[in-house]
Amino acid sequence: MIRFCAIFLFSLSINFVSSQQNYFQVWAETGITGKLSDKFEYTIDWNNRFGNYNLQTTFGQASIKYKFKKWLKPSIDYRFISDRQDNSNFSLNHRLNFNLQFSKTKKRLDLGLRLRYQYSFAQILTGTYEAEFDEAYRIKPSISYDINNFPLTPQISTEFFYDPSNYELGNRFTKIRYSASFALDLKGPHKVEFGYIFDQRIQLATPLNRHILNLSYTYQIKKKKKEEK
Repeated sequence: MIRFCAIFLFSLSINFVSSQQNYFQVWAETGITGKLSDKFEYTIDWNNRFGNYNLQTTFGQASIKYKFKKWLKPSIDYRFISDRQDNSNFSLNHRLNFNLQFSKTKKRLDLGLRLRYQYSFAQILTGTYEAEFDEAYRIKPSISYDINNFPLTPQISTEFFYDPSNYELGNRFTKIRYSASFALDLKGPHKVEFGYIFDQRIQLATPLNRHILNLSYTYQIKKKKKEEK
């Protein structure tokens, strides 16, 4: 655990020093989640991303997750995205995410791996490929540790974005996203998370780094049990 954290922080510091363009953003997410059955669960949330004192991106998302195995949960997400362009106008985009979530728990340690393929129906006309909105393969390993008698659960992750298109700069990794966050151990249906994300664009003509403060709140709706006669 200590060695993994050291490698994470070391790689983050190297990328930070070598960065060329840096921007700061705040991401805020609010949502609800619940179970349709013992195997299926749903999530509906809304995300707002702010930068330079303005709303940069806003999108709603609806997700369905299936518990295939204890360690494997496939899911599908639909997003309706509105993104601010350089001329201050907002363009619209529809996107589907196909996910495979692998997990392994050992005592208080949780290991995770998410594989995602995202497909965009209407490309945002930015003139360049954008891994956040366009077609991409994404690989996200993560690790968290439940500290005994401590109200926060730390988690770190690294996500790799791959562009599968056949454009001039396609068929390569285009972005790496590092994340360090905490989840509040709250009783009841409330779930709160906050953290820092370092979002780095790589192997592209216009390197761009984003420093992101991420805030998330989710309310869990419990399914009512049928009363017995």
